[in-house]
Amino acid sequence: MFTGIVEELGSVRAVVASDGGARIEIAATTVLDDAALGASIAVNGCCLTVVELGDGWWAADAVAETLDRTSLGALEAGDPVNLERPVRPNDRLGGHIVQGHVDGVGVLVDRHPAPDGSTRMRFSAPESVRRYLVEKGSVAVDGISLTVTALHDDDRIGRGADGPAGFEVAVIPHTLAVTTLGARQPGEPVNLEADVLAKHVERLLAGAADGHGVAAPGIPAPSERDQRG
Repeated sequence: MFTGIVEELGSVRAVVASDGGARIEIAATTVLDDAALGASIAVNGCCLTVVELGDGWWAADAVAETLDRTSLGALEAGDPVNLERPVRPNDRLGGHIVQGHVDGVGVLVDRHPAPDGSTRMRFSAPESVRRYLVEKGSVAVDGISLTVTALHDDDRIGRGADGPAGFEVAVIPHTLAVTTLGARQPGEPVNLEADVLAKHVERLLAGAADGHGVAAPGIPAPSERDQRG
């Protein structure tokens, strides 16, 4: 589990293609302090396993599905990447719960400075992500915990009223300086992960709707409600 607080901006050293996937070598410093073979490190929000360690770098294998379902398939040598180690039980949860399981790939649609000093960024997002978003809620963009400031959503036609269906965030200067968002330009892809708590709530409510949910204190189970007519 991660928190969406990027620890370090690493750099891709090499991407070596292999049967059905690729080995990605990443230059880093901070995340290597306690790294070991088999450990997990989030790369642009995607949880990867350390399979090789070197002096100032580490490597992970990404299978074909990971490359197809995330933006990692577009990485090239020299590209910056957001890095974060898993949270420890006694750590502060500075962002929100991030699993490192990418739900979909979005695209940066627009970025512009705001009067408050932040940079407003608008991203397109697939329905698999949008369904879990709410204003003031959390979303992970390339592994960065951000707060949704506005929603642009129209499930009927797949586009918002003034552009692609998606969402907006306000990014402070510090975040721009220490993550990949500082250099991210319109048209470039980003990994998106919705709040896992919203997914669990949806699952529980779906169970209640089909009669398999668990009743909360004071609320009758679906079967009991049916019997009452």
